Amino acid sequence: MQLERILTETNIERSKFKQYKVLSKYINAVAKKYTLNNVSNKYGKVLFIKDGVVKVSGLSQIKIGEKVEFVGKNLFGMALNLEATSVGIVIFGEDTAIYEGVIVKRCEQNFAIKVDKTMLGRVVDVLGQPIDGLGELKDTKTTRVMSVERKAPGIVTRKSVHESMLTGVKMVDALLPIGRGQRELIIGDRQTGKSAIAVDAILNQQVNKDIVCIYVAVGQKKSTVRRLVEMLNTKGALEYTIVVVSTASDAAPLQFLAPYTGCTIGEYFRDEGKHALIVYDDLSKHAVAYRQMSLLLRRPPGREAYPGDVFYIHSRLLERAAKLNEKYGCGSLTAFPIVETQAGDVSAYIPTNIISITDGQIFLEKELFNKGIRPAVNVGLSVSRVGSAAQSAVMKKLAGALKLELAQYRELARFEQFSSNADAVTTQILKKGKLTIELLKQVNNNPMAVGMEALMIFAMSTSYFQNLDLSLVRAEEAKLLQYIHSVSSFKLYAACVDAVKAFNPKDTVFTEMCQSYVK
Repeated sequence: MQLERILTETNIERSKFKQYKVLSKYINAVAKKYTLNNVSNKYGKVLFIKDGVVKVSGLSQIKIGEKVEFVGKNLFGMALNLEATSVGIVIFGEDTAIYEGVIVKRCEQNFAIKVDKTMLGRVVDVLGQPIDGLGELKDTKTTRVMSVERKAPGIVTRKSVHESMLTGVKMVDALLPIGRGQRELIIGDRQTGKSAIAVDAILNQQVNKDIVCIYVAVGQKKSTVRRLVEMLNTKGALEYTIVVVSTASDAAPLQFLAPYTGCTIGEYFRDEGKHALIVYDDLSKHAVAYRQMSLLLRRPPGREAYPGDVFYIHSRLLERAAKLNEKYGCGSLTAFPIVETQAGDVSAYIPTNIISITDGQIFLEKELFNKGIRPAVNVGLSVSRVGSAAQSAVMKKLAGALKLELAQYRELARFEQFSSNADAVTTQILKKGKLTIELLKQVNNNPMAVGMEALMIFAMSTSYFQNLDLSLVRAEEAKLLQYIHSVSSFKLYAACVDAVKAFNPKDTVFTEMCQSYVK
């Protein structure tokens, strides 16, 4: 239109108009081909650097999340801020070698890592490189290069959660059943046993070893991670576990990337038709790392100084956990995100965000922990939205009555401290509730097989256990379990109880077990 206006104003003959138009297009095409923009699109220059975040000029065609290389420095980064004259890039590694004027090159691809079965039993960093001193990971025919930012499975590819993900923790498996492909939040104050529940779930997979476990340590102390790895190795659980580490001494960008790296590894096994369990320990530190990066990138702060998209970084991560249908291999990825609260405040920004994303939460209370109730699960505030759909027939039947008894106990326990003149029915409910809580207690790193869990829940209903003194309950539980292990027929039944399709509490081997033990 501009060319036509110029031709009209200069009274150029109409017959020559088409010739000028063709010539104009040719000149523009040649100019575009030889412009210096192509060079500036691929290379840029560091303007300034601060705390692992750099501003780079050039790179006008770069995309959000694209990988970049710092030429000659053996360092990589990722573009997070796109501005009119510069690009904000976070560095994955030590930034001591980066200074003003360093050349930055576009890699024209998203950040990706190599994933393979050979990672099992290894400790890796956020770039997928081993850091356990056991040698490099070698490529095989099954090695895949996968982007750490992947789209979550769609509705068509998913299937409803219906298979049990047993944790070996009586209180969780009975009252808060978790299924394969579920996202169950573990939330509570520091030092209340959040990580212990997740680690017990990893140890419990040793029974059949058909579930690959990924433990992602975000912002943890190196000594803590070292103790965890040694414990997993001692218990024989490291052979089916991959530990992804980003410690407290690592830069914020590395802590930010760690959960996405772990999730990508889990997706590799899920897409192969296998089952995977991933633990994010913890997403509170992950959010703090992202807040630090965002403030350095001069993004406007919102509630609690977090950026506006802090919800999205967790939703896009947790939505990748799913149970796939038969067409896509029937694999699953189950997620256990861990979140730390301050003084039990679950209404804070990050806890409420993640509660709204996940399929339930296990809430641990400091008060219960201090009373000696371990795990310190507040059953009233905890929930699993999958419910009994992921429970076996035996556990479903036994746990139904247990939930009702505990609910009645919680309701009456509030008034117990105000009144000592309770009637016989109330006294019986309170006594049975205390017995139930005592039997649901469990020590750390000692998961229980589902058959033994079902047996102990059944034993609560027998007159022998109901008449026991509370101080003797734990000792009697240990003796009963030892007795079951000593009788081969009982041990065999307990081992296969999860496969029982129908269960009648009045006509069961459990009754025979308890009666035989009492005699």
